[in-house]
Amino acid sequence: MISRVGVGGWYRSHVVWIEVCLLAASIGVAAVVTATTPKTDRAVLHQEILTRMRTTLEQADPAQHQHAGHTAAQVPAGEQGAPAIVCGVHVYGYEPAGAATLADVATVYGFHLCGVAEQKRHWDGAVKLVGPVIMDMTTRPPGIQVVEAAADVRFVDRLREMFPDKYEELALREALPPSEMADLRRRYDAAAGL
Repeated sequence: MISRVGVGGWYRSHVVWIEVCLLAASIGVAAVVTATTPKTDRAVLHQEILTRMRTTLEQADPAQHQHAGHTAAQVPAGEQGAPAIVCGVHVYGYEPAGAATLADVATVYGFHLCGVAEQKRHWDGAVKLVGPVIMDMTTRPPGIQVVEAAADVRFVDRLREMFPDKYEELALREALPPSEMADLRRRYDAAAGL
């Protein structure tokens, strides 16, 4: 038996055209789904995490991120409100490591250096809140956990208990990058009216 659709007439077959249309539709649907799925560039995600950390620390009660018994200054007589807290941050990493958006990030490990910007008080004399920090991004506002020594636990031991192995050494030696430190000092001077 000879088929009506020969080698040269395959393009006239209805079955072939249906398959071509289905393939084109599948490719179109895949393109739309891919285009509408929010994906964040790693650098953009890192900047979003930095911004969220900084904002959270600056808006938090200073008691949440004190170290070594430092306390934020009280409102001096004649001033309107509490002095601003100005922070610089450094992100060591976050979990889950494969997070694509800020909403996917559960925990952030990093470092913070904050100054209490009392009016006309220079940076060198400011109360500072500094050290490694862990932020729980699953709560609103994000939870802040700092590393503190106790009577029976040294700072280094406490840090090793709290931080994943891959961030321990960074947390023991790392501070703010020079660009973040320069931005912190500029923002502090502005907040302190200098």
